[in-house]
Amino acid sequence: MTTAQELKERFHQCMPLFIALGDEMRLSIIEVLTAEAMDRGRQAGPIIFEDHALNVNEITKRTSLSRPAISHHLKILKEAGIVDIRQEGTANYYYLTLRESNRKLMELGYRLEEFIY
Repeated sequence: MTTAQELKERFHQCMPLFIALGDEMRLSIIEVLTAEAMDRGRQAGPIIFEDHALNVNEITKRTSLSRPAISHHLKILKEAGIVDIRQEGTANYYYLTLRESNRKLMELGYRLEEFIY
């Protein structure tokens, strides 16, 4: 049985995710990265997000944000574990890394349900 303290700890573990996902601009960046992976994935078979990364300039072209704003939001998304970086020479390419984030949120949901019921 989940205790109140365990539930509190799970909420605190998910706080960076809630903060990252609670901003409309960051959600638009996630949408751009998702669309890129899905568009290319349809052509190549199973989607491997790391293979479908975009750099800051490419993301800037697809959103209404400035380059510094994109960089700021990508930093928050990276700290939350929603995106990661692949470096090619001097360029950084960003891609979605949702598996661990999903696991944290699902675990919180399971624990919350257990606590309530």
